[in-house]
Amino acid sequence: MDNFLSSLSTALPNLNKSEKKVAAVILEDPEAATRSSIALLARRADVSEPSVNRFCKRFGATGFPDFKLRLARALVSGVRYVSSAVELEDTAAEFTPKIFNNSIHALSLVRDSLSDSTISRVVDQLVQARRIYFFGLGNSAAVALDAEYKFFRFNTPVSSHQDTLMQRMLAAASGVGDLFFLISHTGRTRSLIETAALARSNGAMVVSMTA
Repeated sequence: MDNFLSSLSTALPNLNKSEKKVAAVILEDPEAATRSSIALLARRADVSEPSVNRFCKRFGATGFPDFKLRLARALVSGVRYVSSAVELEDTAAEFTPKIFNNSIHALSLVRDSLSDSTISRVVDQLVQARRIYFFGLGNSAAVALDAEYKFFRFNTPVSSHQDTLMQRMLAAASGVGDLFFLISHTGRTRSLIETAALARSNGAMVVSMTA
């Protein structure tokens, strides 16, 4: 993974015209590329969005989001917080720093892939909301519940739900001013996607968070 940027540079002579444009934009400012949308990157490179997707797949990514994640990992690979697996024979002195360093490494990846404009837009929506719902399933339900506890400190009514039927009922009864914050590790949970569409059709705001 730490050779990812090098592989982009060395591949330049073998790329077609559109791919070279995309590579040039990425190599010029890799950090900005990790925060860019596919539409913005395509516009900066003066190519189509499908061309960007084909470029990403050429380098082993499943698509643009996966490519950005690989790029973000490459950018932080030089830091001293290296992800290390805890071994069965590790002593407390060995596994304790590993656990902390793994968490720091993960947070670094997230930090470097965040979009300031997206965060600002979400904050504005949260401030404007008359009521906030946090939805999650499985492990994500715990994240939704934690968010509910934290948002109780504010004056906006907030609740979390992990039952799919209740989620759908609340979305069906929603309206302008309601905000649904959906949490999914994969981003492909069908029931949450359908709930989001239902809430949006009623004029509610929808925010999603995924790995």
